[in-house]
Amino acid sequence: MRAWLVLFAMVPFLMPLAASGANYIAYIGTGGGNRSKGIYAFRFDSKTGKLDPLGLVGETSRSSFVALHPNGKFLYSVAEANGGGAVSAFSIEPGSGKLTLLNTVSSHGAGPCYVRVDATGKTLLVANYGGGSVAAVGIEPDGRLRESTSVVKHEGAVADVKRQGGPRAHSFNPSPDNRFAVAADLGLDQLLVYKLDAANAKIEPNQPPFAKVAPRSGPRHFAFHPNGKFAYAINEISCTVTAFTWDAAGGVLKEIQTTSTLPVGVQVTDALSTAEVQVHPSGKFLYGSNRVHDTIAVFSVAKDGKLTLVENVPTQGKIPRNFGLDPTGGFLLSANQDSNTVVVFRVDKKTGRLTPTGQTVEVPAPMCVKFLAVK
Repeated sequence: MRAWLVLFAMVPFLMPLAASGANYIAYIGTGGGNRSKGIYAFRFDSKTGKLDPLGLVGETSRSSFVALHPNGKFLYSVAEANGGGAVSAFSIEPGSGKLTLLNTVSSHGAGPCYVRVDATGKTLLVANYGGGSVAAVGIEPDGRLRESTSVVKHEGAVADVKRQGGPRAHSFNPSPDNRFAVAADLGLDQLLVYKLDAANAKIEPNQPPFAKVAPRSGPRHFAFHPNGKFAYAINEISCTVTAFTWDAAGGVLKEIQTTSTLPVGVQVTDALSTAEVQVHPSGKFLYGSNRVHDTIAVFSVAKDGKLTLVENVPTQGKIPRNFGLDPTGGFLLSANQDSNTVVVFRVDKKTGRLTPTGQTVEVPAPMCVKFLAVK
């Protein structure tokens, strides 16, 4: 592993993007002790699905989850600072994709695991897993993060103290109209809804403040449908996806279905878990990752928002912690954390089915995939 990591890091940063016809940079957030040096990147051609390495573009500690600014000039990641939770801001060098650290501020909670920038680019939303809290961090015009933060610590009882521990905020996403933000709390079995004041980087609980899923489900990640009428939570413990209707006017989630991410006949055990969930840009399909079972569950999405399982596709690696659908909807990149690989699949835009392209690239402990459009 050491040998290929050295070779990977030596790839020149300044290879012109236009040389291969690539129109995206795929940033890979990583983690896992000494296996990773930070954030890696690839040139991605959305016509062929080909990945060309740009190497280690940002050296940082445990940058497991990253997010891009809407203007494409900045990238944000979770971080460790003096043993506590923190988030970092980076500027993006045009052409090379190389990152330069701007600043690091406290996430105001232990174990930050998720970051997302709102549509205006003025607020960074952060979920602190260990601290059981969410935060809204202001973003300056130059991309730097402000020290002042709006923080809400989650409270409540859990169904399974041993497995869930306590409040465990695992993701935090703005609504399509940017008026609300939804936090999936794995410990509380809740999707907590907040009013979002992006201009001032402030959050406050909505009324009603949350929607519940079944006890010991463990909602982890969350995705809105492109039409803004539906939303989906993938449940880590129960290996299910819960579909909701979304009332955009009042910020209200209403459950309409919960269905398994596993094939018929596969029993849920404590060893199995889910991770990422994303809706295809067309809105016709939904994808969810199964860890240990090591598959991507492919669902069709009906007009009423309900799901039907189409297939479970092996990721050709171990522990698909995350995946990324490229913005054109033509390819899916599976980040296989324990096998240190990213595997490229072609998406059938008519059926949603996945077919491996035969391309696998090595990345140390990949945990997040984000695409940046380049000119």
